[in-house]
Amino acid sequence: MRHSRLGTRLAVVLTAVSLSMAIAAPASAGGGDHHKKKTLGELAEARGRYFGSATDNNPQFTNPDYLKILGEEFNHNVAGNALKWYATEPQRGVFDFTLADQIFDFARKHRQSFRGHTLIWHNQLPEWLTTTTWTADELRAVLKNHIFKVVKQYKGRILAWDVVNEAFNEDGTYRQTLFYNTLGPGYIADALRWAHQADPKAKLYLNDYNIEGIGPKSDAYYNLMKQLKKDRVPVHGLGVQGHLALQFGFPTTLRENLQRFADLGFDVAITELDIRMILPADDAKLATQAQWYADVTRACLAVRRCVGITVWDYTDKYSWIPQFFPGEGAAHPWDENLLRKPAYDAIKAVLRAGH
Repeated sequence: MRHSRLGTRLAVVLTAVSLSMAIAAPASAGGGDHHKKKTLGELAEARGRYFGSATDNNPQFTNPDYLKILGEEFNHNVAGNALKWYATEPQRGVFDFTLADQIFDFARKHRQSFRGHTLIWHNQLPEWLTTTTWTADELRAVLKNHIFKVVKQYKGRILAWDVVNEAFNEDGTYRQTLFYNTLGPGYIADALRWAHQADPKAKLYLNDYNIEGIGPKSDAYYNLMKQLKKDRVPVHGLGVQGHLALQFGFPTTLRENLQRFADLGFDVAITELDIRMILPADDAKLATQAQWYADVTRACLAVRRCVGITVWDYTDKYSWIPQFFPGEGAAHPWDENLLRKPAYDAIKAVLRAGH
């Protein structure tokens, strides 16, 4: 995430899909027609993909109505915060998977695949890590131990890991983080190798925001992953977060960008999709938002190696956006009352049509 389990592995459909327009049906209330109509997860699975939601332990897991939709509608699950470093290793060498297990067990119970987010990020690090002055050898040992402990905890039971999150600046230069400044750019390859050693079956991703379209930041990932492949470093895919905003325009090169990574031999995934707007929401903004959700879904279906889409929680009720972008919000396919918005029907129409 920019700020801030046990499912079956899904095969990727091996036929390219052409683009066309999908007409969004009227919005309807959430939950009641599960047994009559296909869910987003079921429709995505029919296309060889997943459609998932991120979630958090509190307050989400205290709301049974929320959990009912989360369990029924999606075939993929991500812990928004419970697998970040501050949560899993709050003290050096002391690991706690209580929160992560709660979400993982929910995913397993509901036959959802599960994504690990995230092993290395410059935010939400424990104080013991950020307040210590490390030598390169010391930090490398700490990092290796953390990756091995966390990845092995779910070995053989997890679909994919976001191994390194948000490694580049907007201009394509490396972000100046604790890891980069102490270890140099090689920390990325080291982390991928260690994660692969800890769980050879898990798919390993790099993940970032503002890389939806072709530009300096996505170019940096393209060049890095091309080099990692040449060096035989185990990296399997790119996570394109998809934190979009109506006021900044749609990333018109999204499909082309996804395809160029696929052409390198990598999977791609939309990992943290939400589409915010300047409040208040109105019918016109919601209609544009619905079209954007349809366009993102259509772009994924059009790229053979786009394995799935995850919304960064499915409801405005638990959105992260108002806290970080005051005056903005209404970014999710369900509203604050857990009712479906036009975006939901737009996504479903594209998944049902297959393009």
